[in-house]
Parts: sequence; structure tokens; C-alpha cells
Amino acid sequence: MKPSAFELARVTTIEQACEMLADDERDIRVLAGGQSLVPMLNFRLSTPDVVIDLNRIPELQYIREEDGVLRVGAVTRQRALERRVADSPAWSLLSRALAKIGHVPIRNRGTVGGSVANADPAAELCLASLALDARMITRSSSGSREITAEDWFQGYYTTAIEPDELLLEIRYPAEPAGSATALREVARRRGDFALVSCAALLKVSAANTVEEVRLAYGSMGSRPLRAYVTEDWLRGKPATPENFAAAAESIEDQLHPSSDLHASSAYRMSVAKALTRRALQDALAALPS
Repeated sequence: MKPSAFELARVTTIEQACEMLADDERDIRVLAGGQSLVPMLNFRLSTPDVVIDLNRIPELQYIREEDGVLRVGAVTRQRALERRVADSPAWSLLSRALAKIGHVPIRNRGTVGGSVANADPAAELCLASLALDARMITRSSSGSREITAEDWFQGYYTTAIEPDELLLEIRYPAEPAGSATALREVARRRGDFALVSCAALLKVSAANTVEEVRLAYGSMGSRPLRAYVTEDWLRGKPATPENFAAAAESIEDQLHPSSDLHASSAYRMSVAKALTRRALQDALAALPS
């Protein structure tokens, strides 16, 4: 199929985009990399009156490190960020997540902001954003907002952004010094969306007790999820296989996997427990000596 007719607006400034988004009488969509919007247009799952093309706004394409925070413009290509954080100890989880997004041609075109704004619960960038406590910066004609990743992801393809707001930037705090990360996922084929994914961040003391831990999951609910109760339980306990196994069992009440044609909810939960154990062990093995 082909898209229904729409007006294409090729804006060149953030102000122009915000001014157009303030029009609440027309259905307006924003185009960045087009990896999600263009198929939706072609299948007529989305039939907007106006599509705003952001690709001619240079102020939305940048990567800057400031005061231990990686600031990424919303229209920055995923591949550009992947190259920037490759082998970076400060953003190792972000590097792992980017490498698992589809294939290189997809990452060459797809944008960081596009993935975060699309809010697919299986998307690796959404998972990493939640695990790293990222913050999203939006702007409208009435001002700017800063939204935590926990508040940003609200449900299937749903975020906290308002219809008149534009996503400007994603801010990724550096991982705690002395920590290590891991990312495990199960997919039918390399490059497919994960049936289940688990990201782990771990820091242990000289006495081998857990000082900091984060566990985030993809495809285990209507949005990426954190196992906050399990994280709290693990802190202060010895970093042992037994405690990791107990932590994996404790995630069941915190995740909400559904059944679909790809996998049952029971299968997803079983896989999530296995990935939790393995991701924690991977992170423990990757800790700096």
C-alpha cells in the first residue's frame, strides 16, 4: 500500500517545528529516521494531515559529554552514537544495546530519539534508557520539560510527551565508577526484536557485596520495566550465584509478560529468570579487577 495524502513540512529550526506542533486542529506526526513511521504510513496505520521532517535541523544532531552526562540530540543516528560509545567504560550498556539494534543499515538511518519516542517495549534503546536512568528533554511553544525514563515510558508505543511537544535530547548519565554491565536477549534471528531481554548493571565492594545493581527488562510488559524490588533485595548481599539465582526467582511479581504468536507469557518469564542469572554473572565477570 501507499500512504494517504499528507502535507510534508521540511522545517529547518526547532522553533518552526514547535510552532507547527502547536496546531491542535490537524493530526501531525514527526519524521526522524522513518524506521517506524514510514511503514505505518505505507500500511495506513497512521494517516496524518501533516508530517514534519526534522532531518534539516542541525541543532538536533549532536553527541556531547558534559559533567559525566552524554547528551544526544534526538535526530542523531544510532550508528553515530554506537561509534561514539564503542568500548566506552562509562556507557558500556548503551554500547551493548546499540550493537543489537537490527542491522547496520537500520542503525545508519534510525535515530536515537525516534526509537525512544516510539517506545516499543522490545527496543534495546528503550531498555538501556531505563536502566541508565536517562532523562528526555522536550520543548513546546510554551517551554521545556525534563522527564525521567521511568515517567517517560507509559505503555505500548506511548510516552509522556504531549502532542505539542518535540523531543530534543536524551541525557545518559555515566555508569557508576567501578561498575560493569551486561545485556542478554533471546530472539528468533539476529536482528529481530527480542522475545525477552535483560540488562544488568552491577557494582560490588572489596568484600564482594553488592553496592549497586540495576535490572531492566524488555518485552516483559507494555513498556520496559525495572525490577526495583529485586534491586533493593540484592544490595548489601554477597555477589554469589546463589543470591543471583534467588534474585532471578524474585522478578516474577514485578514483570507482566503477555502471550502472543511468538511466545507464551510462561515462556517469557522462564527465559527472563535465566537471563537475569546470566546477565548478573556476566556483569560480575566483567568488573574491573
